[in-house]
Amino acid sequence: MNPFDGSGSPRREAADGGDSRCPWARFSSWLECVCVVTFDLELGQAIELVYPQDVKLTEKEKTSICYLSFPDSYSGCLGDTQFSFRLRQSVGRRAARFREDAYNRDAPVTLQMEASHFFGYVYFRQVKDVSVKRGYFQKSLVLVSRLPYTHLFHSLLHIVAPEFFEKLQPCLEAVCNEIDQWPSPVPGLTLNLPVMGVVLQVRIPSKTDKPGGSPVRQTAREGLLPAPTLLPSIHELDLFRCFQSVLVHLQMLWELVLLGEPLVVMAPSPTVSSETVLALISSISPLKFCCDFRPYFTVHDNEFREFTTRTQAPPNVVLGVTNPFFIKTFQNWPHVVRLGDVRMAGDLPKQVKVKKLSKLKTLDTKPGIYTAYRTYLHKDKLLIKRLLKGIQRKRPSEVQTAILRRHLLELTQSFIIPLERYMASLMPLQRSVTPWKTPPQVRPFSQEEFMSTLDHTGPQLTSVLKGDWMGLYRKFFRSPNFDGWYRHRHKEMTQKLESLHLEVICDATTVDSKHLVNLVPCPPQDLLRWTKDKSEVEIVDLVLKLREKLIKARRQQLQVKDGVLNKLDTFINSIIRTLPGDLQTVLSTH
Repeated sequence: MNPFDGSGSPRREAADGGDSRCPWARFSSWLECVCVVTFDLELGQAIELVYPQDVKLTEKEKTSICYLSFPDSYSGCLGDTQFSFRLRQSVGRRAARFREDAYNRDAPVTLQMEASHFFGYVYFRQVKDVSVKRGYFQKSLVLVSRLPYTHLFHSLLHIVAPEFFEKLQPCLEAVCNEIDQWPSPVPGLTLNLPVMGVVLQVRIPSKTDKPGGSPVRQTAREGLLPAPTLLPSIHELDLFRCFQSVLVHLQMLWELVLLGEPLVVMAPSPTVSSETVLALISSISPLKFCCDFRPYFTVHDNEFREFTTRTQAPPNVVLGVTNPFFIKTFQNWPHVVRLGDVRMAGDLPKQVKVKKLSKLKTLDTKPGIYTAYRTYLHKDKLLIKRLLKGIQRKRPSEVQTAILRRHLLELTQSFIIPLERYMASLMPLQRSVTPWKTPPQVRPFSQEEFMSTLDHTGPQLTSVLKGDWMGLYRKFFRSPNFDGWYRHRHKEMTQKLESLHLEVICDATTVDSKHLVNLVPCPPQDLLRWTKDKSEVEIVDLVLKLREKLIKARRQQLQVKDGVLNKLDTFINSIIRTLPGDLQTVLSTH
């Protein structure tokens, strides 16, 4: 039996997204499209314009974008408002593309392109206008993207939208053409992005970046006019502003997000709603939040019935809402965070209280966290004291945010490092990877075996927090976040084994009369010598298995030593040339 077994079949791969021969290729590496949503007296919210015009949005997606691009009538948003939403793509239009695969391979898991959802970044303007029948000018400019670059796209909207509302379509076309000249987002690179006379300078994070490390210093390119506007981050939010009224409950919120618990955030505006949800999701970084989340959710959403059916347990999703109607709808949900406008108690933001779910009343507008949840870990009272003292001393918000982000990062790392360490122990030894046998498999994850390691390698080594860490792990094992983390790590380790297997195949071409076993590097002709006493069936089988591994390696973009794939290609072609002409023709076109 030939052991070159591997799954997967060849597929046609699209050209690199940076290829200028593809129309709108560079634009589409940043944005799916730009939409203009307006209010029509007869239709209500309606899409006025989509650019580029050949973008294919389904009717379902267009309807969702319309409703998600306007604050609901209860928000009372006058003037300019910015917020975000997340939208499920229609079934049947999803396609993994070469550009996305290349980007996701090198990007942090928390910043990868979405395969099944769009992000929407909204700039909404509502001002009085007597020339309009309804008395108000109401319009939204929406950037639709698969990238979770919240800060970059809202900064872009801040530049573009005010000008767009004055000059409309010609302005939008000019901006889209400028974006189509941008270099594609490549993890690890610092890019200059010109738009409307401004140059935004950004660094695209890479998965090799040290979590929590100081940002790379950005420098203006000599002779670049105008001087670039530096964005210190493309995605990070002002965590302190988002969490200032719930600081004393930060530990509880972190645990709820870590465990993927159903959670509703009720806020006074879509801005507060979306920023709070995104801040909660980011609180467990660098661990990826693997459940669904909707920064802004309305009663018109296609998933409304799915999320609000009372005959089943609430799904693992974090929803941000503003409509008071949801108070009654979500009374069966286990965790509801109700936020109001930030009120000050003396010099400090008034901290919301934890209340029983039965206290959540439709007419009661008091903020609070409505839940029966009991945290596994104790509060970090020193952190809370430090942040509250910082408010009294007028410490800048960016400094408070840095303190918060550092704390959450250290907390998440303390939790995840023991899991990473145990997972690494399941990896087969490199010496067990031999050239002519199927690569060894990653050992199964045993929850009990992992728990037995915690006495010596647990979170207590890196975290000062006390509590029931083991209980938290057991609950985590039942969450989608554990499943997502484990699948991702298992896939990485399996691909590493495949890469090692390819490398030892290319290093081991000495043969004996029975099978290829030696690890002494030698020229391809020794491999050819092996084929002389083999039947055509055996040789063809070898060619097909080698080629299957080569196709799989290129499709998955396995990271192997330079020259390995080319060397394997040479082996295959050398073997094919030893076969009769008819077989050569068949294998050459296979």
